Amino acid sequence: MKAIFSILVLTFLPMCVGAQQLTAVATQWSDSFKEWIIYTDVEGEEGHLRLRWNSRGDWTQWEYRIGEWFGQIRTKWPERVDEWEVRGENLIIDARTMWRDNMREWRISTPEGHQYKWQSRYANVLDEWVIDTEKFGFFEMYTAYEGDPREWLIVDELDASLPERMMLVFLTIINSTPKQ
Repeated sequence: MKAIFSILVLTFLPMCVGAQQLTAVATQWSDSFKEWIIYTDVEGEEGHLRLRWNSRGDWTQWEYRIGEWFGQIRTKWPERVDEWEVRGENLIIDARTMWRDNMREWRISTPEGHQYKWQSRYANVLDEWVIDTEKFGFFEMYTAYEGDPREWLIVDELDASLPERMMLVFLTIINSTPKQ
């Protein structure tokens, strides 16, 4: 009986975390964009996103944790910020710009072969990002206060893993905030 219970828990636990929704993200400190607090729809379940090597100012490697779930985000190639990967939950999620030197449109790719586009809603304002697909659902991030990239609200109706959601959050943050 214990073996059956263990198998059921290991099978359905990842699905439970996929159902967890992200609701907001905000800087830990008002004068820095290196550490973020991630809010979820589970009361008391907060997470963080932070530079891996904060003291070196290396913006190419990040870490996140929400409850027991964690992962890493890093550039796929040294010195290139147009391709990123998230590693978490035994998944690797890739993102690359749709067009060279255009950081407002990204193609997200999953290990299952799914692809979708994450983009800034407006070309010259990076305060709102969105994906809206019939196949995967809806995910939107927008600043709580116009022109202030320290707090973001999230509308999360996406049928996706936590690493996929973290990729969207990360791309928004890295492309919409100053590097200080």
